[in-house]
Amino acid sequence: MEILMKNYFKKYGYDLIRRRLNMIYNWAKKKDVIFYLIAFLLARATLFYEISPFILAYLISVWVVKPNRIKPVIVFSLMGGMTLGLVLFYHLLIQLLLFGFFLTLNIDVNKTRFAPFIAFGVSALSRLLFEYLLNGITAYAWLMMGVEAFLCTILLFIFIQSTPLLVPVHYKLTLKTEEVVCFTILITSVICGLANIALFGLPLDYVASRYFILLLSLSGGATIGATAGVVIGLLLSFVNQPDLTQLSLLAFTGLLGGLMKDANKVGVSLGLLIGTVLLGIYQAESLKLFSSFNVSLVAIILLYLTPKQWIKTLARFIPGTYEQAEEQRHYLSKLRNTCANRMENFSDVFLALSETFIKAPEELADVGAEEREMDQFLSQVTEKTCQTCFKKTTCWTKQFDKTYQTMATMKTELEENAQLAQTTQAKFYKHCLKALKVEAVMKEELAHYHANQSLKRQVGESRQFVANQLLGVSEVMNNFAKEMVLERHHHEKQEREIWASLQSIGLTIEEIDIYSLNKGNIDIEMTIAVYQYNDEGSKLIAPILSDILNESVVVKEEEISAMPNGYCFMIFQSAKRYQLDMGVAHVAKGGGFVSGDSYSVMELPQGKHALAISDGMGNGKRAQKESMQTLTLLQQILQSGIDEQVAIKSINSILSLRMTDEMFSTLDLVMIDLQTAEGQFLKIGSTPSFIKRRNEVLCVESSNLPIGIIKEFDVDVVDEQLESGDLLIMMSDGMFEARREIENQDIWLKRMIREIETDEPQEVADLLLERVVRETIDTPQDDMTVLVAKVEAFHSKWATVPYYTYPNQIS
Repeated sequence: MEILMKNYFKKYGYDLIRRRLNMIYNWAKKKDVIFYLIAFLLARATLFYEISPFILAYLISVWVVKPNRIKPVIVFSLMGGMTLGLVLFYHLLIQLLLFGFFLTLNIDVNKTRFAPFIAFGVSALSRLLFEYLLNGITAYAWLMMGVEAFLCTILLFIFIQSTPLLVPVHYKLTLKTEEVVCFTILITSVICGLANIALFGLPLDYVASRYFILLLSLSGGATIGATAGVVIGLLLSFVNQPDLTQLSLLAFTGLLGGLMKDANKVGVSLGLLIGTVLLGIYQAESLKLFSSFNVSLVAIILLYLTPKQWIKTLARFIPGTYEQAEEQRHYLSKLRNTCANRMENFSDVFLALSETFIKAPEELADVGAEEREMDQFLSQVTEKTCQTCFKKTTCWTKQFDKTYQTMATMKTELEENAQLAQTTQAKFYKHCLKALKVEAVMKEELAHYHANQSLKRQVGESRQFVANQLLGVSEVMNNFAKEMVLERHHHEKQEREIWASLQSIGLTIEEIDIYSLNKGNIDIEMTIAVYQYNDEGSKLIAPILSDILNESVVVKEEEISAMPNGYCFMIFQSAKRYQLDMGVAHVAKGGGFVSGDSYSVMELPQGKHALAISDGMGNGKRAQKESMQTLTLLQQILQSGIDEQVAIKSINSILSLRMTDEMFSTLDLVMIDLQTAEGQFLKIGSTPSFIKRRNEVLCVESSNLPIGIIKEFDVDVVDEQLESGDLLIMMSDGMFEARREIENQDIWLKRMIREIETDEPQEVADLLLERVVRETIDTPQDDMTVLVAKVEAFHSKWATVPYYTYPNQIS
C-alpha cells in the first residue's frame, strides 16, 4: 500500500505541484514581480542607519531598462520605506517625490547618458532638503550630501549593468567577470534590505548572505566565492555595526568552499562549517558561536533544498566554469553544424547550376543539328536569290532534291577550297539562270555563317568553363563543410602524459591544445614559458612528442618572445615521410636575359607538393607573360582546393577565351604526396619527364595539346610510385628538342642523365643544362629550363627522447 501511495504521489502529486509552481513562476516572470520585491527590500537598505543610496539608484536603473514598470516599483519602494523608522521614511519620501517630479516633466533626454547626472542631482538635493528640515544646513550635512550622492551615482553604474539580467530573455546569457561582480553587488544590496529581520531568532541577512556564498562557491569556484564573500561581508559590515567578523567568515567560506567544490554540496558545506567554527573560536564567545553555527546550518539546509539544475544553470552564466565551457562548446558546435549545412546547401546550388550549363547527352548526340544548320543557311541564300526568280517553282518544287544537293555540295566546296570545282560549277550553271549571283551570295553568307559558328562555339566554351568552375567550387565547398563538422577531440590522457613528461625535464608548460592525433595528421599547439629560448622546440619537445606518439613530429611554426622570461607559442605537426630537395637551371634563347619559360614549386594542402614548368609559345617577354599567367592561375586554383584536373581545364578555358591570336602555352605538372611518395604527372603539350632511380632512367610521357589550342579535352594523368633517392627531372621543349637532328631524343637524354654521377639536384640541373648547350651547334635556339627534385626519406635532426614518468605524475 505504501508503495502504491508513493507511486501515486510521484505520478500525480508531484506533477500537480510542479504545474502549480510553473504557473506561479510564469505569472511572476510575466508581471516582473522580481522588480517589485527588489524595490521593497532596497528601500529598507541603509548604510550606518543613515545613508540610503540604494533605492534611488535602483529606481533610475529601472527607468532606463524597464520604464513601463517604474510606477509600481515606486509604490513598492514606499511600502518598503514604511517598515523603517519615521526619519528614514521621510528621507525616502523626499527622494521619491523629487524623482517623481522629474518624471512628470517628461523631458526628452538620452537616458543612458544623463542618468548619472540625474542620480547625483536628485540624491544631493533630497539630502539637503532632508537635513534642512531636520537640523538645518551644517558642515556635516554637506559631507553626508556628497557621500550619498557619490555612492548613488556609483551604484547606478552597477545597477544599470545588473538590472537587465533580471529581464527574462530567450537566448543564452554569458556574463563577463565585471557583470558577475555587479550582479553580486545588487544581490548584496537586496540582502542588506533584510537587516534587522529575524525568523526564529535567526537574522535573515546572515542566512541569505551565507546561502548566496554557498551557491556562488559551488557554481563559480574559489575566485568567484572569495570575491563575493569580500563584497557581501563589506556591505553587511556597513549596514550593521562595524564588524569585520562577517567579512572574514564570508570571504574564507567562499575561498574554502570554492576549493572544495569538487565534492559538490558536501564540500562547500564543510567549508562553511569549518569557517564558522574557526572564527567562533577566535571570538571566544560560546553564545555567538552557537548562533552563528545555527545560521550556517540553515544556509546549508537551503543549499540542499536547491535543485541541482538551478545550480548548473547559474554556473553556465559564470565565466571560467565547466558548465559555461560546455555551453560555449554546444553553441560553437551548433554554429559549426549550421554553417556546414549552409555550405552544403550552397554546394548543392553550385552543383545544380553547373549541371544546367552542361549540355545534356541528347543535345550532344543531336544528329539533326547539322541538317538544320544547312537548311537555315540555304534558306538565307535562296531568300536573296531564288525568291524573285520565275523558275523558283521548277527548282524548289519539281526538282527539290537535285537543287538542294547541288547547293549543299557548293557550300561544302566553298568551305574547304574557297572556290567551286569545275564540274560542280558547270553543272550548277546549266541548272540555274542566276548562278553567278547565287555563288556570290553564298560566299557572302558563308562569312556570316562562320562568324555565327565561331560565336556559338565561344558560347559553348564559356558554358563549359562556367560549368567546370561551378563544379569545382561545389566540390571545394562540400569538402569545407565536411571539415567544419570535425570537432576538436579531447585527449585528456595524452595531454596529461605530455604535460608530465615536459615538466619532468624542467619546462614550464602554460597551455597544451591537441587538435588531432590521427596518424600522419598530428596537430598540437603549445605555449611554454622560457627565460631564453634555445631551440627547445626542435631539440627537446619534438623528440619527446615523437616518442610519446610513436610518430615523427616536427615544429611547423613557432613564435618566440623577443624578451627574456617570455612565452613561446609553437605548433607541432606530423613530419612527412618524404621531403624534396630542389635544383633548377635555365637559359634564354640566344643567351638573352628574358626567358619564355617559367617554373614554380607550390606547397598544397594535405601534404602535397606541386612542381610545374610552363613554356609560352615563342620567346621574349610576351611568352614569359603567358607562361607566368598560366602558373599563377594554376597556383591560385590548386591552393583553393579544386581538383587538379578541373584546375587545368579551367585554365585552358580561361586562356583559350582570352587569347585572340596563336599564343599558347604548355604545362608540365607533377604533384607529389610527401606521405606516400606517389607522383601524378599531368602533361599539357609538354615534353617527357625522367626519373633516375640508381642506374636506371625511366621516361614519363603523355599526349595532350598545349593549353588554349583546343577548347575541350580530357587530361591524361600518369601515376608513378617514387622511391627515396629518386631524381625527378622535368624540362621544357627547348631542352628536349635541342638536337633536332637526333631521331630518338629521349634515348639521347636518358644516356646523358645516366652518365651524370652526382645526385645533388642543383648540380644535376647545372651539368645537364651545360652539356645540352655545349652540344648545340651554336647558341641556344630556344629557351631552356630544367627542374630537378630529389625525393628523400625524412630523417629528423634529433633522435627521439624517451621519457620515464611515474604513474602518479600523470594521474
